[in-house]
Amino acid sequence: MPDLLRHKQIGALLLGTVLLAGCAGAEEPAPSSQSGTEQSATEPSVAAPGSGSGPVTVQVGPELSEAPFDEPREAVVPDGWTLSVWARTSRPRLAAWTPDGALLVSVPSSGRVLQFRPRGDQPPEETVLLEGLDEPHGLAFDGSTLYVAQSDQVDAYDYAGGAATNSRTVAGGLPDDRSPDLRGAYSHVLKSVAVGPDGAVYFSIGSTGNISESDRSATPPRATIMRVPPGGGAAEPFATGVRNGTGLAVAPDGAVWIANNGRDNVQFPEPGPSYGQVLPEYVGDNPPEQIAKLTPGRELGWPYCNNALSGSGTADLPFVRDVQTNPDGDRLDCAALPPVEQSMGAHSAPLGLSFVDGELPEPYARGALVGVHGSWNRQPPRAPEVSFYPWSGGELGDQQTLVGGFQTADGQRWGRPVAAVVGPDRAVYITDDAADAIYRLAPPA
Repeated sequence: MPDLLRHKQIGALLLGTVLLAGCAGAEEPAPSSQSGTEQSATEPSVAAPGSGSGPVTVQVGPELSEAPFDEPREAVVPDGWTLSVWARTSRPRLAAWTPDGALLVSVPSSGRVLQFRPRGDQPPEETVLLEGLDEPHGLAFDGSTLYVAQSDQVDAYDYAGGAATNSRTVAGGLPDDRSPDLRGAYSHVLKSVAVGPDGAVYFSIGSTGNISESDRSATPPRATIMRVPPGGGAAEPFATGVRNGTGLAVAPDGAVWIANNGRDNVQFPEPGPSYGQVLPEYVGDNPPEQIAKLTPGRELGWPYCNNALSGSGTADLPFVRDVQTNPDGDRLDCAALPPVEQSMGAHSAPLGLSFVDGELPEPYARGALVGVHGSWNRQPPRAPEVSFYPWSGGELGDQQTLVGGFQTADGQRWGRPVAAVVGPDRAVYITDDAADAIYRLAPPA
């Protein structure tokens, strides 16, 4: 099929320069709403490794050496850096540092927010900060105020002395898998939260499924980033067409950025005999995952428009219409949408997003850290990793691998990073909900 061959040649040329080895997928497997198994005849593309990287053995103390660390594990990190297992806990997700130097980690599966307080060379002291919550996920601080995004609401707490008190709801009545109208059919129930420099609170509401168009007209709308104004008030849509934006963070210049999981099984959009077909060779690399700067009213297209690879590489990607949901282009004018600032390989499943601004040594001093969970529905699979995007002049450069090696050559994995945040000791702390671990990535002393 000449049209498919032409697209594969173009995609291979562009993807081969920037994307990391084997990383794709939705936030969690959801067979009820994401049908089919994506396969690709091509090898997974590879992201440019950081300047001077190589394999190291993951350091593990005897008290933390349960599987998968009951055998030596290797990771790829920048030269001179070390990676160690700092703590073990079941299914850790997003993370944030407290003003008094403890690491908070959300555990949606247990309804808890855990607190890890460093103890020098010993494993940290683990305590429960909050419990009995509904799938808490996103965590953010504004001074001494802690924000926690549960599945059905966003709450604020006063944080002091290792305790979170004086709970109040910032935004309530959010849709989740218990909402009567959804009857349990909600693939992207977990929510994230960030606080802007003016005190405005931003939080994500994911789509219920892969191409659930009714999300856009729901109340409140789903597949959005919502904004609560400084001082409180009603939440209003800030950005729309955001299928599953669990990576939500504020950049050093105060702009809000999103790492967004794109749709699955997109139909081939180019004219010719393959038009409208779900082709494994195409869906394995399309659409790219979005790394986007959000502005008031920003539209990211889902489910009517998808980003397309172009001659500009992985940056400034234009939109094309989705031929399944927007065949005539009358649902949304895709060509009128501003290009997306950055991207990564399709189905990489970016989850946690954070920014560094001078805390790490060069060449990682300024940029974005993204926890790449890796694919659940692509063959060959895209590998999990922690990605780094250099930051300059308010823009993100191309994707680099900060920490890799979680996936073996045959596609088997021993870990899946979720989030990466810099600690007060200028090391990077990484949550992994597959290995049940929190890692410490330390630069040279």
